[in-house]
Amino acid sequence: MKIPFISRHPTVSVLRLQGVIASGGGSARLNDAALAPVIEAAFKRGKPKAVALVINSPGGSPVQSALIAARIRRLADQTKLPVLGFVEDVAASGGYWLATAADEIFVDANSIVGSIGVISAGFGLHELLARNGIERRVYTSGKSKSQLDPFRPENPEDVARLRALQDQIHQNFIAQVKTRREGKLAEDDSLFTGAFWIGSTAVALGLVDGIGHLVPVLKDRFGDKLRLRQYAVRRPFLGRFGRLMIDDAIALAEDRAMYARFGI
Repeated sequence: MKIPFISRHPTVSVLRLQGVIASGGGSARLNDAALAPVIEAAFKRGKPKAVALVINSPGGSPVQSALIAARIRRLADQTKLPVLGFVEDVAASGGYWLATAADEIFVDANSIVGSIGVISAGFGLHELLARNGIERRVYTSGKSKSQLDPFRPENPEDVARLRALQDQIHQNFIAQVKTRREGKLAEDDSLFTGAFWIGSTAVALGLVDGIGHLVPVLKDRFGDKLRLRQYAVRRPFLGRFGRLMIDDAIALAEDRAMYARFGI
């Protein structure tokens, strides 16, 4: 007996993860707080056969990357649903961390993948101040409170402390990749140097599982009558105006700079 208006076609939830990963910066950013209800819905609404992650991110906050990936894995374990990752332009640094939440990762032949490392960047402006006769006055309680101040000469102790922190984060990133890609990674010394690669090389290194696009791969798995249900963080209507619009414009400029690191 067929029940009218009830679809028997298999469905797959498609969760789009696009943009720089950061806790702030307007609606253009990916973070755990904004994505939590979207991820929950993708796994639990409509009895999907799987969840597909469509990833296009040059990275960002390691904390937010870890939180988002961990949430996806918790829900995958709870619901027993397979998670398939599809990389578009780039899944680098924190973007690749997100990709490791998938059980299988597919890329385009031209996708950029990798950059398993940690970076901090800034400027040294103390000479500029001196040339213009500007004296900066800073008063602190605690000798490390003003460490890495861009308006003062670089302090080797501060740099050493920063690099020690970066090394710890890097080791956490490496552990995530090794755990999620266990048995798939090639023996290659360049894997965790911060280098990045395109499609077929990423496959050969075991960072991803194959070349493939969303619809063909999913139809091959679940049949031609497959239905896709799209999920993404929605930008509020009022976000087109006022302060939110300014925040998004600033975030967009920062995002373009991050994507430019990978030549896109």
